[in-house]
Amino acid sequence: MPAPATSAPGTTIGAAVLARLAAQAEVLAALDPAVRADEPDAVHRMRVACRRLRSALQTHRRLFAEGPARELATELKWFGAVLGQARDREVLGERLLAEARALPPACHPERTAGRLAAWSRREAQRVRPEVVAALDSPRRQALAAGLAGLLADPPLRGRAGRAAGPEFSRVAAREQRRTADRVRTALAAGPGPGGDTALHEARKAAKRARYAAETAEPVAGRAARRYAARMKAVQELLGEHQDAVVAAAALRELAAGTDEGPGARTATDSGAGGAPGCGDAFAYGVLYARQLAAASAARERLPEVWARAAERRLSRFG
Repeated sequence: MPAPATSAPGTTIGAAVLARLAAQAEVLAALDPAVRADEPDAVHRMRVACRRLRSALQTHRRLFAEGPARELATELKWFGAVLGQARDREVLGERLLAEARALPPACHPERTAGRLAAWSRREAQRVRPEVVAALDSPRRQALAAGLAGLLADPPLRGRAGRAAGPEFSRVAAREQRRTADRVRTALAAGPGPGGDTALHEARKAAKRARYAAETAEPVAGRAARRYAARMKAVQELLGEHQDAVVAAAALRELAAGTDEGPGARTATDSGAGGAPGCGDAFAYGVLYARQLAAASAARERLPEVWARAAERRLSRFG
């Protein structure tokens, strides 16, 4: 479906947002065969398209009549969550395998990695049928039809006719303030489950701010790209924190399920010369400690990274 031009002078905010929606709807539809074929990174790219579509509808919800846009945002949340189960398992498996291979020799990194690889494959096989079922579902077909309908006959309100440049600056400032509130809450919460949840909320706010700037790029150019890059840095730092927290939780479960009782150890559980080596539970414990350290390091870096994204002038797109 063709996207409205957004780079010409006089572009309206409605036309710019519709262009973003059209481009991402096209990406979403084009990825269907790749996801069905289980091609590398296909699920990730489809999930990102879902998030960008939903973010555009939520960030610019005042441009649309409530019914259709809100319903589409709800359905995109559902579809993104289904894709997210598969993608999150994939990310977790890749992270744990990389960490396992970096274990000390006495912990038998290849053996630990092999067991984690087998676990990761089982997890992928467990969630993949849900992705395929969602692709084939009437709900997914209705989502595609709903997107096509919104783009063919956009339910725009009068404010959608405003000039895009000033409107995008206002949106960028609003999303920057929203992210700042989430970051302050997270930093005040400190380490622990509550702080972890608050940091995850801050990450989602930074991602939404980044996507808002991406929507503005055809109009605002370099200023929007700079804003998006700063918010992406915050998002990626907090993504590292979230990935470490999720990995630590998975390792706790894996360690709890490892049989370390009498007879569980084999000849390969000893280091050179018969010296004691790491059993599986201990190896998982080493990995667990590393995830805690990674999460802590991300928390400590947040004030520095956020300071660059918090500059007021950043949201002035001209």
